[in-house]
Amino acid sequence: MKASKILELVKIVEQSNINQLEVSRWGQKVKIVKGLTPSNGSGAQIAVQAAPAPQPVPQAEQQTTPPASVPVPAPAKKENFIEIRSPMVGTFYRSPAPDAEPYVKAGDPIEPGKVLCIIEAMKLMNEIEAEVSGKIVDILVENAKPVEYNQLLFLVEPIRSA
Repeated sequence: MKASKILELVKIVEQSNINQLEVSRWGQKVKIVKGLTPSNGSGAQIAVQAAPAPQPVPQAEQQTTPPASVPVPAPAKKENFIEIRSPMVGTFYRSPAPDAEPYVKAGDPIEPGKVLCIIEAMKLMNEIEAEVSGKIVDILVENAKPVEYNQLLFLVEPIRSA
């Protein structure tokens, strides 16, 4: 978002009765909060994010859990495996419904076109299909957890040609 647009939004907030304005556009998020700032005592605070906002964390977790990066477990010989990554930001689901069997489990064989999971993005369910043949070695995301773009989802052992 251009600086001129951000300044225009700041003026709108300062001249109105609203205390907070949040705008998301083209993968950027701008949040303007009217109130006291530590530096000069008045004005608006601005926060700009270049990536889509992560899922909100419940208030209780925010107070007890310090911010930390999400560790991604991986087997020791990762270089021999094919990595399947998330093509989008969303919520990862292993099965088509909460009471249904997962699309794949560790040890299952896969081939191109086989549905591996669903990623929900903006209330749309996107089936993620395999593009390779092999065997699922590890599923690196828990069911119903948020995923980021390009996050590692599965490790696949490729089929060896004889």
